[in-house]
Amino acid sequence: MSTRDIVFPAQRQALYEQNRYSPAVRSNGFLFVSGQVGSHPDGRPEPELAAQVRLAFDNLNAILAAAGCSFDDVVDVTVFIVDPAQHFETIWQVFSDCWGEAPHPTLTGVGVTWLYGYQFEIKVIAKLPD
Repeated sequence: MSTRDIVFPAQRQALYEQNRYSPAVRSNGFLFVSGQVGSHPDGRPEPELAAQVRLAFDNLNAILAAAGCSFDDVVDVTVFIVDPAQHFETIWQVFSDCWGEAPHPTLTGVGVTWLYGYQFEIKVIAKLPD
């Protein structure tokens, strides 16, 4: 088995170790980022939905930056939304601020019933810079 090349964002390693997963793994020219939620550094959720989505993007961008990437390097996105019929419009308004310019990455949206106290989660795959 090969060694995983793990990427940790600044000041959040303890949170990932506590929950026993890697925030991101570099492999074969790509960065595979675990789902990011709108959590504060201590792990508690941001209660307001739009702020939670912005914080999820902030947490995602911290991981991308730690790997030498930006959202422009993202090629695939999966979002998970609790009660999408109720929350989609609020979430999508925040996307316009965070999403970046065309051409956009692929997107898969999944409606779910539970996200450990969150309403939104985003996971991505990014192409690492050469």
